[in-house]
Amino acid sequence: MVDRFSLPSWNTLATLDDDALPLLSTALLIARDEYPELDADLYDTMVQTHVEHLRTEVNAIDLWPLKMAAVNRHLFEELGYSGDHDEYYDPRNSYLNQVFERRLGNPISLAMVQIEVARRLGLPLDGVSFPGHFLVRLPVDDGLLVMDPFNGGRPLGVDELRERARPHLGGEAPDDRALAQILDPAPHRAILVRILRNLHGVYADAEQWDRAARSADRVLKLMPDQAEALRDRGLAYLHLGHRGGARQDLARYLQLNPEAHDASGVREKLVEVSAQPQRMH
Repeated sequence: MVDRFSLPSWNTLATLDDDALPLLSTALLIARDEYPELDADLYDTMVQTHVEHLRTEVNAIDLWPLKMAAVNRHLFEELGYSGDHDEYYDPRNSYLNQVFERRLGNPISLAMVQIEVARRLGLPLDGVSFPGHFLVRLPVDDGLLVMDPFNGGRPLGVDELRERARPHLGGEAPDDRALAQILDPAPHRAILVRILRNLHGVYADAEQWDRAARSADRVLKLMPDQAEALRDRGLAYLHLGHRGGARQDLARYLQLNPEAHDASGVREKLVEVSAQPQRMH
């Protein structure tokens, strides 16, 4: 029998419709770049163990919010999954195998644990690409139940959501229509890209340019013409001395985004790298 949790191939991901893009296994594919001996079946089994522990209790509950409360109680109180408040930018918080093993993560990785467990129990939990911290949402009779996976799955009210969004919207709190748009479900591709962009940021800040280039390259495996990833990979290539790759990526970035806020700086980098003689190897 074929293992349903075998990892996908990077070369096929760009061709998949979002609904066909596997969320958990692709997140583990991302982790395999850093942990090449990663055993995907092990983490699938971990998830299923969480699910089977909850199944009888959750099936006996009628209301979705109460079902979700049981899931959160098991994950965050009994099993100890928690937001890493002390080392938020530790790259292990973005690698799902490490999140399962350490029971520590960032908002988006903890959300993925919640989503996978909840969906296997029949709860239509979705991610939300909220400004700042990633959230999750569950439809309920009178609207949405929005929760914060980084803080134990705590439910968030409308007023708190507006205040959380305000600093990212020029100081203006979103009205009802804008907030509803912000709370739209995040497509799988957007979730995976956000994980990779988080990793790129961590590695670029640490000047680990090989890993920064790799993270941007993986974004481009999901979205081949994602302009920011082209810029990020090009700049990382520049640091690594790969001038041909840097020229190609930075030129493509400017072609796709000629009016970008950083276009002039990127043009200067492109002129600089184009003027340098190619070294013989």
